[in-house]
Amino acid sequence: MNNPDNHQIKTALLSVSDKTNIVDFARELELMGVEIYSTGGTKATLISNGIKAKSISELTDFPEIMGGRVKTLHPKVHGGLLADLGNEKHISEMTENQIKSIDLVVINLYPFESTLKNANSSHSDLIENIDIGGPAMLRASAKNYKWTFTVVNPEKYTQIIDILKENNMSVPLDIRREFAGEVFSTTAFYDAMISDYFNTYNNNNFPNKYSLGLKKEYSLRYGENPFQTAALYSKSSYIPNSEVTTTSEFSEIFEKLHGKELSYNNILDIDSASRIILEFENEYAVAIIKHTNPCGVAVGESLIDAYQKAFATDTVSPFGGILSFTHEIDLKTAEEIHSLFAEVLIAPSYTDEAFELLSKKKDRRLIKANYSLLKNSLRYEIKSVAGGILIQSTDNILYDEKDLKVVTKRQPTNDEMLGLMFAWKVSKHIKSNAILFAAKDRTLGIGAGQMSRVDSSRIATEKAKLMSLELKGSVLASDAFFPFADGLLQAAEMGVTAVIQPGGSVRDEEVIKAADDNNIAMIFTGARHFKH
Repeated sequence: MNNPDNHQIKTALLSVSDKTNIVDFARELELMGVEIYSTGGTKATLISNGIKAKSISELTDFPEIMGGRVKTLHPKVHGGLLADLGNEKHISEMTENQIKSIDLVVINLYPFESTLKNANSSHSDLIENIDIGGPAMLRASAKNYKWTFTVVNPEKYTQIIDILKENNMSVPLDIRREFAGEVFSTTAFYDAMISDYFNTYNNNNFPNKYSLGLKKEYSLRYGENPFQTAALYSKSSYIPNSEVTTTSEFSEIFEKLHGKELSYNNILDIDSASRIILEFENEYAVAIIKHTNPCGVAVGESLIDAYQKAFATDTVSPFGGILSFTHEIDLKTAEEIHSLFAEVLIAPSYTDEAFELLSKKKDRRLIKANYSLLKNSLRYEIKSVAGGILIQSTDNILYDEKDLKVVTKRQPTNDEMLGLMFAWKVSKHIKSNAILFAAKDRTLGIGAGQMSRVDSSRIATEKAKLMSLELKGSVLASDAFFPFADGLLQAAEMGVTAVIQPGGSVRDEEVIKAADDNNIAMIFTGARHFKH
């Protein structure tokens, strides 16, 4: 009886779009006496390099037709891939139908992903780069992994040659099974990309069946805690009507220029810090983040001015925090922040002098951010829950102009309006329940993630007092409506002169009256920004 562990590789089918190292690999197979069959461009490449590859038509006795769309979809190919050589009936049918066993299959697929990433690609280009025969052969041979060894990754060629040499031209069953798993992961990723493209192209954002095509960028040192394992995955998605056709991988958006490896928590904080910065892309702005919450945000006449204001909000919490900047970090700004122990600095660029100074701390991560790519990538958010996955569109809307209303007797002054708009941009990025006291250009007190809005207000007030920051004359933002007037009255006691909130409470009239009674201007946005 045949045994998969000692089944020798005698016949191979090679059909690859990515021809990296395929010539050297095929040459090694030829020297080992393996009979090679190939298709189209792969065969031409092998023949031109002196390798005796036979056409797939010699197996099928049928020409490639329809511009190469139909060449491997044939019983003599799939019979050779799917034959169970431990099954006497299968062997009998192979003999009867003159089907040759194909022992090794080496395939990688049409470059749909790279075509998707090319902004110049048309819909027709993408359709032509949907591989049909490749996935069919991969899935067939991986299903029959006991007898057909399947390779989809060019990086494994050297390993395979070594395995064949060490095992008398056979491949141990556990390795066959491992490679089969990689095949199904690859075809699943490939199909998910195509599915996502069509769903987006057809404006079907939440189909009944949703496939996630995730590709690992790299393993992380650990998860939220040292005993948890973690890895970073990226998702390629089609973006219609954009110069950037697909979302980019994390490492394309955030390039690490210096410092030790990024951790799971670093990446979460980098994401949070950078999203805040997008709100101020045309201003000199700095955001300081700790555990995904801002502990200081400011705009200024210069980057160093913005940093000093942001840092003054809370001079304790930035220790070990994440700092993001809208503009290039110059030497003057670098000198100001160099003494601070910060885990990560994020900026679109660094002057040579600034980089030289900041990189003197070997553990400090210096990240170069492409904010344009980041902006294009923010389409969906995904979270896992017990037994399922939550998917939502990203909160990319600040408010709708038509819903923005002054609901009090007094209109905000120009400075108050600047402060309210600043505060609303920041409050969107604070964990709920969020309360933010602010001036027109900086945060003054932040209350985040509390069970009640009153508690958040109390914490924000205490923080401001601790930092000797005056709240009299400040503005206040609340990420969701005030359910009662008590929060508004608390703000009035602190000297707040203007408030921005979504509105929508059954007690809105009561809250508006409290504002009018205390000469506070108040704006309803009509949009809340819960952040869990």
